[in-house]
This record gives sequence, structure tokens and C-alpha cells, in this order.
Amino acid sequence: MAESNRVVDLVQSRINEFLVARQPILVSVSPDLAPLADFSRQFLSAGKRFRATFCYWGATSVGPLSEGALAATISAAGALEVFHAAALVHDDIIDNSDTRRGAASAHKLFEGMHRQSGWAGSDEGYGRAAATLLGDLMLGWSDELLDEGLELVADRDAARRARDEFNRMRTEVTAGQYLDILEEQAWLVQPEAELQDRAMRVITFKSAKYSVQAPLQIGAALAGGTDEQLAALGAFGLPLGIAYQLRDDLLGVFGDSEVTGKPSGDDLREGKRTVLVALARRALDARARARLDGELGDPALTASQISALQDVIAGSGAVERTEELITGHVREAMAALRDAPMDAGAKQELAALTEKVTRRDF
Repeated sequence: MAESNRVVDLVQSRINEFLVARQPILVSVSPDLAPLADFSRQFLSAGKRFRATFCYWGATSVGPLSEGALAATISAAGALEVFHAAALVHDDIIDNSDTRRGAASAHKLFEGMHRQSGWAGSDEGYGRAAATLLGDLMLGWSDELLDEGLELVADRDAARRARDEFNRMRTEVTAGQYLDILEEQAWLVQPEAELQDRAMRVITFKSAKYSVQAPLQIGAALAGGTDEQLAALGAFGLPLGIAYQLRDDLLGVFGDSEVTGKPSGDDLREGKRTVLVALARRALDARARARLDGELGDPALTASQISALQDVIAGSGAVERTEELITGHVREAMAALRDAPMDAGAKQELAALTEKVTRRDF
């Protein structure tokens, strides 16, 4: 994994360089905009960088990268991370999440700034409005950073194809986010037999495609990959992305806050209608199901209530069934990887990443 670690360092350096170039633009408008630059730097200074790493190995799977192709790939990988940070800022607003990676989420940072400064109006309203704009700013910056990379690609058809893949990813993840909030509200009137499939659809478009599949295909596209290579990476990336999110859903309910950076059971307070929840509901009797439905999504759940709901879900057998789904999707991904027409070294690295992204500890 030494090469993957080197890529993470290169991507972080590229993001830092980009932010340094953008800060004077903000401050030249007004010194009051400095927090936008500061908070952007804070949210882009950490993270697992899975998307950037998959982008790099997607490009490398096509063949060795020239110096220019490497620089283009690192910029594209950085753009994915900036896009991800923007999505997290917006996601935390939607979910009313107070923390991100063990620290205050963006809207809470702005809320605290308002409160400490003694300004007029609602500190909560200011925090949400300012964080929304911060997310919008970073969305625009992700496009700028991608374009800077694409300008380095000599093959203009490859550059256009990478741009098309990026554009598709943006549309799909926004659609997936909408479906996520829809399911939290509309599950009550949906047929019981459809809830698991609907939850899987959310996983596919909100997370699986943009976390794994799209980064792989964006990297391969800008490196000049063939249709066959992009299709093979898609066949590998989609089931792996689903397994990745299923693991994340388990962590959202049972995860250690020291590992996840969010309070244990946070998905229960947010009312996430995940595959895990759908599996639990199908296995529970009417009384236990009513309890789960009645408490899921209550932001005031106490630690003891969280623990009780965790016991209900665990007792239903849903955890074991989710683990079986993860294993099945990883098996599907690895089968696709074995037959993929790509560089053998890249295959080895992608196999190692498969283990890393789906075997995170609670």
C-alpha cells in the first residue's frame, strides 16, 4: 500500500496548493470571507481519501502514466475529494449532524462563530445558511480543480470522456441524496416488500457509484481507457461500493465513535432507512417493529434508548444478513477484477483496497 499512501500525500499537496491560490480571491472581496477559506482548509485536511485512491488506480490500471498524465490524475483525484467534502457539508445540514470526523460539522462551526460574535438573528439559521454556501463554494471549486487537470490531458477525447463521467457522477449522487431523504419520509406508505430494494437503490446512487465506481472510471477515462476497461472497472466498482456502504450502515448503528468520528447510533437518531433497518423490520414481530418505527428518527434518543434499539436490530438477525450481503458483493467484485483487462499490479492494489474499505472495525 506504499504507492497508495504516496498518492494520498500527492493529492493532499495538490488540494493545499489549490486552496492557497483561491484564498486571496476570497479575501480580496472582503476580509469577512476568511472563514470560508479557513473552514474549507479544515474540512479538506483529513479523510480516508478512498475516492482519490480509486481514481489513481483506475488510471494506472490502463497502463503506466506519463508525468503529465500523473499530474492530471492527481488533480482529478483532488477534485473528487473537494466534491466529497462539499457533499458532506450539505449532508450534515440535511441530517442535522453536529459532528463530522470527530469535530464540529460546518454549520455548527458557523453557528458557534455567530454566537461568539454577538450578532443579531438566529445563530442556528446563520449556521445552516453559511454552511450551505460553503458547500456550494466547494462544489464550484471541485469543477475548477478538475478542469485544471483535464487541461493537462493531451488526448482531448479522453479529457471529454473523463468530464462526462464526472458530470454523470454529480447527477447520480444528488439523485441518490434526494432518494435518501425521500425514504426517510415516505417509507410508511411504501409496500413492505419493496423497502429493502428501495434502500438498496439509495445505496447504489448516493454512495456506491460515487465512492468507488465513478472514481475508477474517471481515472481510467482520462488515461485513455477502452470501453472494455471502463466496463470492467464498473463491474468491479459497483458491488464493491455497495459492500462499502453496507459496512458504513453497520458502523452508523453499531460503530465506535472513536472509529467513525460520529456519535454511536447516529443513524438511529437521523432515522436512516437503510438495508439494515429493512432487514430488521422484516424479521421482527409486530410489537418490536412498532417500537423500532416509533423511535427511529428521534433526535432526542438517549444513550439507553440507542442501546435498546441496537439490541432489537441485533436480535433480529439483520446484522448477520447484512454481513452476508457484504460478503456476496465483495465476492462479485473480486470475480470481476480477476477477469478485467487491466494492469496486474493495479489489480493487486485494488484487491488490497477491497479488503481495506469493507473490513473496517466497529
